Amino acid sequence: MLFSRLRPILSQNLLKNFETVRHKTYTRSGGILPEPPITKFGLLGVICTVIPGLLIGATISKNMASFLEENDLFVPSDDDDDDD
Repeated sequence: MLFSRLRPILSQNLLKNFETVRHKTYTRSGGILPEPPITKFGLLGVICTVIPGLLIGATISKNMASFLEENDLFVPSDDDDDDD
C-alpha cells in the first residue's frame, strides 16, 4: 500500500534500481538463490583484528599524551592530591 502511493513520486530510474536490488536473493521466477560461501576465520581472525587495533590505539594515546604534556596543554597538577 505504501509502495503504491510512492510509485508516482519516485522517478523511473529509482524504481529500476530498487527492483534490481531485490533480485539479489531471488531469481526472476521466484526461486531462492543458494547461500554464498562463508569464509570462516574464527579465533585467528579475531586475534588478527583486535591486537593491532589495541596496539595502534595505545600508541596514538601515548603520543598524544606526551604531546599535550610537552606543550603544557595538559599537565597533571599536584594540587589534586587531597591525601593530607
